Amino acid sequence: MSVFGNRLKTMRENAGWTKTYVANRLYLPLTTYANYEYGKREPDINTIGAISTLFNTTNDYLMGKTDDPEPNPSNLSSDDLAEMLNNVRSYNGKPFDEHDKELLTTFLKGLYADK
Repeated sequence: MSVFGNRLKTMRENAGWTKTYVANRLYLPLTTYANYEYGKREPDINTIGAISTLFNTTNDYLMGKTDDPEPNPSNLSSDDLAEMLNNVRSYNGKPFDEHDKELLTTFLKGLYADK
């Protein structure tokens, strides 16, 4: 099994979730998600971002680039920040407009900059 598959399985089990539950949350077929855990298939970058958001971790942790699963300023890359911004599209069911996205971008950049 791959580092990605091992970490994915461990995080899912630690959360107490089934493969079916995670697959549904990611809008994936169960077999596709299961193959990620088994190391038989690799997700694209958008799916990795969605997985890291779901499990509140970083892409780097999932991919084995760091052993720290916590998304904190010391290990949050610019790619992770971009994924966070890409995955947040609405609040309380109301889609963000361009002004909302700009405010969120400014907030996140300030939160994670130079820490």
